[in-house]
Amino acid sequence: MILHRNHIKTVFVDDMDLQHVQGVNRIQRDPKYWFFSERPNKIWSFFSFLVIFLSLVYCKVMKGLLNTYKIHNKERLYKCLYDREEKRGLVTVSNHDSCMDDPLLWGCLKWRNTVQPAKVRWITAANDICFTKWSHALFFSLGRVVPIIRGDGVYQRSMDFIIEKINNGDWTHIFPEGRVNIDKSFIRFKWGVGRLVAEAKKIPVVLPMYHVGMDDILPNNKPYVPRIRKKVTLLIGQPMEFTEDVELMRLMKKTPTEIRKYITDKIQDEIYKLKEKAERLHVESFQEQV
Repeated sequence: MILHRNHIKTVFVDDMDLQHVQGVNRIQRDPKYWFFSERPNKIWSFFSFLVIFLSLVYCKVMKGLLNTYKIHNKERLYKCLYDREEKRGLVTVSNHDSCMDDPLLWGCLKWRNTVQPAKVRWITAANDICFTKWSHALFFSLGRVVPIIRGDGVYQRSMDFIIEKINNGDWTHIFPEGRVNIDKSFIRFKWGVGRLVAEAKKIPVVLPMYHVGMDDILPNNKPYVPRIRKKVTLLIGQPMEFTEDVELMRLMKKTPTEIRKYITDKIQDEIYKLKEKAERLHVESFQEQV
């Protein structure tokens, strides 16, 4: 974060917005591998279906047979997924504790999602981790994972692409901490999630959630092998509406940066409220089994 003074007004500028501060020039980089097209052909669609189907079946097995999940308020997720208005996007937001939060979180989806790849989430992942090899990039892309270049700001190809998907009424999941939070300390959320909400043609529904125990299934240390017989708690929050807020802020002539920050801060506050509840529920839900 840097401090920028404009007349008598002090504005905090997110590190993701540096390229828009006067006097700072940033060269935008495209991901090395980019497989997405506006109209995927039948071969791509088939292999995308295959990757998504197998991934979701794996997640269902990990959830239902090999580990124990306690999901609170899952009807809220189902309502947002299956019963929102046409052409309105969905942005789910959660903490990021393990490299396998996605896709293991989605073991809670209904079985019908395994054969409906168009209903599965889009998500961003670090270009320098998941997209370093052609084969890795292809696999993740088939699974609706979009490469994002960390540090290149909210205005980059992957963010534009995700906004297009939200405009189509698709579902996107975001980890606004921007990285795996190994020690679960406070991390200020990146403002990219604010842009996804504010710049969509129709403001999407935002659904916050918090999970506990995912890093027990895949710890953040070697060997990086998924474990079994672990316990996970997933708490789904209340859907958040930003349509009126965004309209009002535009009438007030707020800048895009101010709008993004407002939205991100509201989401961050809600996630950290869920954190306290989820951690308590995790202890209460499994105390008899300890």
